[in-house]
Amino acid sequence: MSKRIAIVEDEAAIRENYADVLRTQGYQVQTYENRESATAAFNLRLPHLVILDIGLEQEYDGGFTLCQWLRTLSKTLPIIFLTARDNDFDTVSGLRMGADDYLTKDISLPHLSARIAALFRRQDALDQPTQQEHMLVSGPLSIDSQRMTIAWQQQTVDLTVTEFWMVFALAKHPGHVKNRQQLMQDSKIYVDDSTITSHIKRIRKKFMRIDSEFDCIETVYGMGYRWNEPQNTGKGPTGTEES
Repeated sequence: MSKRIAIVEDEAAIRENYADVLRTQGYQVQTYENRESATAAFNLRLPHLVILDIGLEQEYDGGFTLCQWLRTLSKTLPIIFLTARDNDFDTVSGLRMGADDYLTKDISLPHLSARIAALFRRQDALDQPTQQEHMLVSGPLSIDSQRMTIAWQQQTVDLTVTEFWMVFALAKHPGHVKNRQQLMQDSKIYVDDSTITSHIKRIRKKFMRIDSEFDCIETVYGMGYRWNEPQNTGKGPTGTEES
């Protein structure tokens, strides 16, 4: 059975353009122009993935409200914000509300399709038993690349798809510096340097919610970032400076 995607977007031309592209890729697509119509439909049946704009008709933050409500219905439903609002405040707000990804409308359609496919792969992998060859373990860090999950000190780190691939790219080659271009390639994203910096800051904060002394992601100024293996105490190496 093909996956069902819901698009909640108040601009008709944009909404139908995305829908047409996704339908040609075999997805079932339902579209909604406002929060009320989407809520009514989702109360009857949840889709497999939701694409949300933030501003919906007269509601400046209608997409944020809808995202929060969806998370009360399902903790695992993939949610993508697709919006023209590209400031750090909105990005952080959207991710904190439980979105799996935050993309801006200048994204190419192939890139959008790749992000959707990545979320579906992660969702499908969660239903499969873990295979040992997909596990990367280093001290308190464990990564399951099949299920796209990361744990620190046996506690799950709640990362977006982009954040997962950035951590995986760093941690699978500890001690090696990855520049911003390499991180973008490994994470399949195409953004400016400041956005990479924002991602790194959010990743650090998420690890530090579990371990206040986490310090394994080092900024190598003028070059990029590297993952330093944790010490035997379970604490990260000292000396890392914030981006």
